[in-house]
Amino acid sequence: MRSDQPAAGPLWAGVDVGTQSLRVLLVDADGAVAGRGAWALASDRAGGRHEQDPEDWWRALGAAFREALRGVDPARVEALAICGTSGTFLLAGPDGAARGPALMYDDARARREAEDVAAAGAELWEALGYATQPSWALPKLLWLARHSPQPLRAELAAGRVSLLHCGDYLATRLAGGPVATDWSTALKTGYDPRAGTWPTDVLDKLGLPAGVLPRVVRPGTRIGAVGPAGAAHTGLPVGVPVRAGMTDGCAAQIAAGALAAGSWNSVLGTTLVIKGVTADRLADPAGAVYSHRHPDGGWLPGGASNVGAGALQARFPGVDRDGMDRAAARYEPAGGLVYPLRGRGERFPFVRPGAEPFELGTFADDAERYAALLQGVAYVERLCYAHLRRLGADVTGALSLTGGATRSRYWCQLRADVLGREVTLPRTAEPAFGMAVLAAAGDAPLTPTARRMVRVDRVVPPRPGAPERFAEPFARFVDALAARGYVDEGLAGYAKELP
Repeated sequence: MRSDQPAAGPLWAGVDVGTQSLRVLLVDADGAVAGRGAWALASDRAGGRHEQDPEDWWRALGAAFREALRGVDPARVEALAICGTSGTFLLAGPDGAARGPALMYDDARARREAEDVAAAGAELWEALGYATQPSWALPKLLWLARHSPQPLRAELAAGRVSLLHCGDYLATRLAGGPVATDWSTALKTGYDPRAGTWPTDVLDKLGLPAGVLPRVVRPGTRIGAVGPAGAAHTGLPVGVPVRAGMTDGCAAQIAAGALAAGSWNSVLGTTLVIKGVTADRLADPAGAVYSHRHPDGGWLPGGASNVGAGALQARFPGVDRDGMDRAAARYEPAGGLVYPLRGRGERFPFVRPGAEPFELGTFADDAERYAALLQGVAYVERLCYAHLRRLGADVTGALSLTGGATRSRYWCQLRADVLGREVTLPRTAEPAFGMAVLAAAGDAPLTPTARRMVRVDRVVPPRPGAPERFAEPFARFVDALAARGYVDEGLAGYAKELP
């Protein structure tokens, strides 16, 4: 059995830039964590606007690295990689300095621009199975081209500024010069992962110069090295290789070890995100599923639902979760049903902007309503896997659970019961860990590196008889979605027929 104590050899650094904090992990060759650091981040929100100050990212990076390196010889760090939220970017000048705030992954101002992007690239997006959304980077870039102060609009039109995704910006600051981006981070900026190119014809129609977009490389590729300014800021040695990262969702998938064909990872936090591995790219006419390229070949399909623990927090703020879990266990299944959307609109396993949360039936008390909400998330998760299987995905491989909701042992057990599947909980299921694994792999195959470094915390099998117990309420739940026009009858029937 491997020791939980880090060895004395080389370490790899992973950086995760989240919404609320930036985190750094230092990890050894066997997956033991030798150092941790974190620093809080603040956001500026108003209506559909969500921005952050890139300078705050840089300050947080320095502070988090110095915390992680406390008591660790910096010379042991072999390489680093950075992940950030998908669709987050800023515009920077030739010197790499930000020309304004970063537009975050969920900034929703570009609604009109999303329609224009959808029309300009309709043929390409249909071929790729994309449903362009206002939060994607390409519509937001078009919004900046139309609504920024005139001097910045002029610079953008002339190609004198560059689009830098979150990780690109920090890598540029660390290296002291321009860097490439990776093909997963570039996806929502319009990158064609099949052809391996930016869609210049679509950009021309939109009046956007292709020169503002970065060069794109395979994740793990060396894109630079820590320069003198980066070393002084972080405590890292000059010359540490900086490797191309991935999106935070892909980073979490790496941390879960879900990289072999047929394996899947369900990330349940504020929302539910499911990602897996297929040999061929899945085509989803509805646009609920999109696919990143796998660094080792093949594809990483997945989707993001708007159900999740966010609905739990909204409806039961400040409750004793452990106590409510124990009380909820008396209601298996609950007498009523809850479709636990956080708000209006759903993205996966179906795309319905007008979808609304709902409750059906009556509840004896708050504990039963709480139980129905936990079960509702699990029902959506099961429906997601039915949709993926209907599209042709192999979903029979290993299934891991990650995200904040895994702190609830009861909810993990419930999800295994509803899915009728054994589930695995990784030991260090953090995106920063996934980036450390990617940094360790570098140009070599990622999958065997992850197999060596990712550790299992526990395995949760379904309880005897539990899948059968939840089959009838799941069928009623799917019927309720179909009755509202959220899912088609074909998917509803298919999902109910699955074991």
